This record gives sequence, structure tokens and C-alpha cells, in this order.
Amino acid sequence: MVRAWIADVTPLYEHDCYERYYEAVPDFRKRKADKLRHTGMKAQSIGVWTLWQKIRDRYGLPEDARFNLSHSGIFAMCAAEIDDTHASVGCDVEKVAALKLNVARNYFCKEEYETIREECSDEARTDLFYRYWVLKESFMKATGKGMALPVNSFCIRIGEPPVLIRQPAEFTEEYHYREYRLPDMPYRMAVCATDDDIDAELHTELTL
Repeated sequence: MVRAWIADVTPLYEHDCYERYYEAVPDFRKRKADKLRHTGMKAQSIGVWTLWQKIRDRYGLPEDARFNLSHSGIFAMCAAEIDDTHASVGCDVEKVAALKLNVARNYFCKEEYETIREECSDEARTDLFYRYWVLKESFMKATGKGMALPVNSFCIRIGEPPVLIRQPAEFTEEYHYREYRLPDMPYRMAVCATDDDIDAELHTELTL
């Protein structure tokens, strides 16, 4: 099974709290955070690794457990396999902001762009754009290629759940999706995995 968690990183905006969690993460994560200048970005970097450490400890996950991390706005997200399936896992969280229809036109596949364009209002088009955004990024991360994989090299059809209807030939496994929302919060989240057992519940960590 694959599960997803989300945590609010705003407590790490406070200096003493940040320093406490900073001291508990590995050196490579400290170096990554040190390169960031904005308080919010530092909190995201330390917070998302703290979330993973907490999950790993809670479930006794091995060093080679498959997991993926994402952050946007005030949230850190982690998705991980919690059994020995060795599934490929990717996740993404994005704060809904401005509609980027030109991005969809230039980089998404034609069907995805047309689906967004045909929505009847800017609000609906914006929400659909960010649904595609997190679905596409979660797949790219699940493959291990990340942004090196062309965004239009695969195509997603929106549904319950969304379906990958075209994928690069080098990735022969079947990929599965799960989407998440937080009530009254302007964020979109998705998990993509080669395990079809993706928990429908988004687990919320109230404290890191």
C-alpha cells in the first residue's frame, strides 16, 4: 500500500522551532536548506524531511523504502510505500494560483489542453490546470526522471481516478493515481504509483 501525508510547516517560521528541527535532519538536507534565503522555503525544506523521518520511524520503514516528497505554500507532502512492494512512488502538492493556459498550450498534450480550454469559466479552467499539473508532476517523479521527462510525452485523462492513457515506451509498468483536496484550502495534491493500492485518505500531521 501507498499512503500520503501532509503537514503545515508554518511552525518552522519561528526561529527556535526551525533550529530544533534543523539539528535533527541529515547534513545534506541542512546544506540544501542553507542555500535558501526565504524563511518559508527553509521551513518547507526542513519540514518535508522531518515529515519523512517521522513516517519512517512510525512504520519502521527500511532504508530502501520507496518515497517521494513535495512542498508548496505552507504544506509539505510525503508519499511512501508502507509494505514491501517496492512500488515506484511520486507525489506533488501545488497551491492554486493564476491560470497558466499558455503553459498548458505549449507543454501539455493536446487532449489535456483542449479539456482545460473547453471549461466554461476561468475558475474551472484554473482548477483543472492545477489538477493536471500535480498529476503530471507526480508521474514524472514516479518514473525517476522528474523534469528531464518531457511534459507532453504522456497524456492523462481526467476521471475518478484519473487514467494515464499514453506513456513513454521506456516505462512499461502500469501507473495509478489518487487525488486529494483539503476542505477550503486552495491546494491540489496527487500521488502516482505502480502499486494500485493507494490509500484514499490523506493523512494530516498536526505536529511535525
